[in-house]
Order: sequence, then structure tokens, then C-alpha cells
Amino acid sequence: MGVLLSSIGLGTYLGGEDGATDEGYEASIAVALESGVNVFDSAINYRGQRSERAVGRALDLAIREGRAARDEVFVSTKGGYLPHDSEDPREPRRYILETFVESGLAPRSEIAQGGNCLAPSYLRDQIDRSRANLGLETIDLYYLHNIEAQRTSVDAGAFRERFRRAAEVLEEAASGGKIAAWGLATWDGLRVPPEHPEHLSMENALGIAGEVGGEEHHFTAVQLPVNLAMAQAVAYASQDIGGARLPALSAAARLGLAAFGSASLLQGRLAKDLPEEIVGAFPEALTGGQRALQFSRSAPGITTSLVGVSDPSHGRENFALARTEPADPGKVLALFS
Repeated sequence: MGVLLSSIGLGTYLGGEDGATDEGYEASIAVALESGVNVFDSAINYRGQRSERAVGRALDLAIREGRAARDEVFVSTKGGYLPHDSEDPREPRRYILETFVESGLAPRSEIAQGGNCLAPSYLRDQIDRSRANLGLETIDLYYLHNIEAQRTSVDAGAFRERFRRAAEVLEEAASGGKIAAWGLATWDGLRVPPEHPEHLSMENALGIAGEVGGEEHHFTAVQLPVNLAMAQAVAYASQDIGGARLPALSAAARLGLAAFGSASLLQGRLAKDLPEEIVGAFPEALTGGQRALQFSRSAPGITTSLVGVSDPSHGRENFALARTEPADPGKVLALFS
């Protein structure tokens, strides 16, 4: 039996590349665990690899002190972007060039806009670096990060081939116990329609996963923004599934994929000045941040809503909601009727 995931998770995207922010995240993770939150999300490029390391230290301490067990927490991270290392003395660009490009791990011909790479040698390296940063033998969920950047850089056939080779690496990593499952973490790709150049199809991704890994493939999840200001995943039909066009969360549910919502508070901008209909829809939520989070975690088809927290006082406010039930999903849908 797998771990039961909390409806709220802690994200680690924001903040400076410094020790104070590290300490804030580590303290916030402790608050999360006390509050029943057990989902922790990162990416190797967040804060120059510091976010992964902060998550690793916080969870290691909690496990050693008996405040958590490894099989009670769920850790996800992402790979694809060329990350610098804030703890390396080299200038970031030089570090990236010497470590990944000039070494041949990330061939120049396969680096897309914004420094995104899915080359097999590169992904293998990134998985191992993330495992080391997190201090984990097995990462629970490993995402390919914003691969819509690849989708717009090459033609459809070349993109499919790059994705297929990446899927082969991920299935290899799952078979070797380095990751337990994999998915797609996106910003725009799953929310825009098939006609859009950045569109990513869940159905096609599942097809490629099946080609590579067979019926027992390990493609199990997607991550995308779900919040009051970016509600396309709830209300906008963007995914073609079996001849019907559905919103992304409905499509994920139809296909049996877990859906993790990112940017639940939109970097704090949704924590205040909310419309009266939102206040009235979620009376059980006591603050603006809780109301925005209640919307996101109550969306039909959502598994866990992620909220970035590096201040433990904010964690106590937001994570208090984790001990209550999500609202009826019908309340979320009613806001769009």
C-alpha cells in the first residue's frame, strides 16, 4: 500500500540563494509535518540546487528524531533545466558550460530555449544529482520540467523522439529503484488547446509511456498551475481524450493520473482582497490565503495543492487547513457557472 498523500503540499520555488532562506524552508517543513502535510516538491534548478538540499536536510532530521518515517513522506522533484550550483565558486554560466555542455552531458543541439534539455545522458546525471541533493535512494516522483520549451523548439516528430528517449531513461531509473514514478510538470503545456504550439497531450504522453514501459509503465502524474487566477485546468477544455475535449484536471482523472496543483497562492498574490463570492463559498477558511488554498485543493480531480512556504508563520496559517476536509468540488465548479 502506498502512502496517503495530504491535500496540501509544500513547494520550494521562491527565495534567495542564501542560508536564511534554507533555514526558513527547513523550519517550514517541520511545521508541515506537525500539521499532517507529507508532500514536498522541489526541482534541481530551484535556488541553485539549494531547495533540494534544504528538503533533504529537513526530512533527514525529522526521520532521525522520529518525527517522520521515510515511508510516510512523499518527495517530488524535477529535471530538465540546466541548473547552476549556488554553492560552487564558479560563475553560474561557467559552471553550467563546464559541467553539462562542454562535458557532453547536455549536447548543444538538444538544448532548447531557456536552457531545457532532455538528452538521455543529461537526465541520468540530473536524477543522480537530485538523489544526492535530497539524500534519497529513491525519489517518489520525478517530473520532466516544462518540456513545452522543447515542443516549440523542434518539429513534432523530433519532439516525440526526444520525449520517447527521455521516457526510456525514466523507465530505466524506475526499474533501478532510483525513482518510483515519473510525470510531467508544466506551466502552460497542459492548459492550452491542441492548436497551441506549446500544447502537451496527456493521452499522447501515456501512449509513449506504454510503448516504452508496457502496461506496467511508471508515468503516473502531472503538475500544473491551479489557482483562482489561473483556473484553466478546472474550467477550460484543453485536452482531447477519447474524442472528447476536457479540462486538464478532468482529463487527468479520466486517464488515471494524479494531478498536483502548483502556484496555489500565485506567489502570495491571492492571499488578500478576494471577491465576496470566494469568501462566501469557503466559510470554513479563515484567511485569504486559506480561501485561495481551499479553492485549489477542492478542485475536482486534484490530488494535492502545492503552496510555497519558507516562513514557518505562514506555514502555520496555511497548513492548519490540512487538518480539515476540502470543500465539495461542486462549490469550485459553481464559481464558473
